[in-house]
Amino acid sequence: MWLWRKFQRLIMPITPNHFELFDLPVTFDINTELLAARYRQIQQVVHPDNFVNASDKERLAALQKTTQVNEAFQILKNPFTRGQYLLELYKIDNETLGVVKGDFLLHQIDLREELESIKQSEQLDALSFFTSRVDRQIQTLVAQINQQFEQQAYQEAKQSLQQLQFFKRLYDEAMDFEI
Repeated sequence: MWLWRKFQRLIMPITPNHFELFDLPVTFDINTELLAARYRQIQQVVHPDNFVNASDKERLAALQKTTQVNEAFQILKNPFTRGQYLLELYKIDNETLGVVKGDFLLHQIDLREELESIKQSEQLDALSFFTSRVDRQIQTLVAQINQQFEQQAYQEAKQSLQQLQFFKRLYDEAMDFEI
């Protein structure tokens, strides 16, 4: 019965804000370990397996809440999607997130050509150095985006998120390459 009471508090109503769901401040810089711990706590309560013998309505509510919790966790644990979500909360248009500006486009081309050259040469040390550089750029951008959100510089954060998206994809592509 205690589980049901706790479950009722969690499902009514479905929390519209992902940060509120995990009782976290609405900010870019979140404690991801705390996020993961709260995710596990909530899942222990709302997981549909806990409601196998419950009514159809209760099972449906558990499924809906589990879906919401999973989606919110996936969004908040990733800096890029967390940034996009914050822009959405602040009602900043992020439809144009895919438009690349001049100098950065040239930089993208150079980096893609460099990665292709490394792939063709099959040099593990060059690939390792490349992925280290890209990872440092990702970390720098995450720190920059955090600052931009703190300063309410949302348009700048939007541009930095665009760059973060590129570097994350480039990093993933480099890591997927097997020499």
